[in-house]
Amino acid sequence: MKFRAKIVDLACLNHFTRVSNMIAKLAKTCTFRISPEKLNFILCDKLANGGVSMWCELDQENFFSEFQMEGVSEENNEIYLELTSENLSRALKTAQNSRALKIKLTNKHFPCLTVSVELLSSSSSSRVVVHDIPIKVIPRRLWKDLQEPSVPDSDVSICLPALKTMKSVVEKMRNISNHLIIEANLKGELNLKIETELVCVTTHFKDLENPLLSSDRVSQNRHPEDMAKVHIDIRKLLQFLAGQQVTPSKAVCNIVSNRTVHFDLLLEDVSLQYFIPALS
Repeated sequence: MKFRAKIVDLACLNHFTRVSNMIAKLAKTCTFRISPEKLNFILCDKLANGGVSMWCELDQENFFSEFQMEGVSEENNEIYLELTSENLSRALKTAQNSRALKIKLTNKHFPCLTVSVELLSSSSSSRVVVHDIPIKVIPRRLWKDLQEPSVPDSDVSICLPALKTMKSVVEKMRNISNHLIIEANLKGELNLKIETELVCVTTHFKDLENPLLSSDRVSQNRHPEDMAKVHIDIRKLLQFLAGQQVTPSKAVCNIVSNRTVHFDLLLEDVSLQYFIPALS
């Protein structure tokens, strides 16, 4: 296995750093998948056990000026690595406004993802800061558990309001309850609701866009005003909202009633899917 890549464009470098910061807020550890065309950050906690799942995808050509990789074999030209997200985020933070960034798969008594940062200097000489991030190479037999999640047909899909506004609302609700009901319909209405023995609080969002669904995904029996709802752990939603470092060009909430809610985000050359299961 071999992997080396280089970023020299400052805008690409800063964007890659923001993506890494987002991943660090969403997942303590994650799988870093390297393939010839794409990079993925993956979190695959079992939804059936109450865990969240994440699939973040980047086209490597939009970020790297140089990119070389050789997978485990010609037939399986991929590399799967497990790493601590915060370690990568910290290393990339030192690269802001630097001259170049290099990432390489190395072995220094243990497998590493080595990040080399060439810093700008007032003199003609340059300084290089090197970070060796410990990793685990994931064997081929475990790859089947780390594939892109199958997306269930949604009862309702709706574009989200400004994520900062939504985060502010959910933070206040978190002070009252750990449980949250998300409900939406096909008339552009989204409600965030908490219910306790003492109080019921609902925040209403109206005039939101409903993305068009293919005819085979739309229930013929669903009235546009009927609410699809899911009951979730409010802390998991807040973690997702707190992880957003960049305003997405598109953010969609997809509800499968009483089963799951998953969010689709587009973030300038980056796509993110985030799944939160319903509380049992």
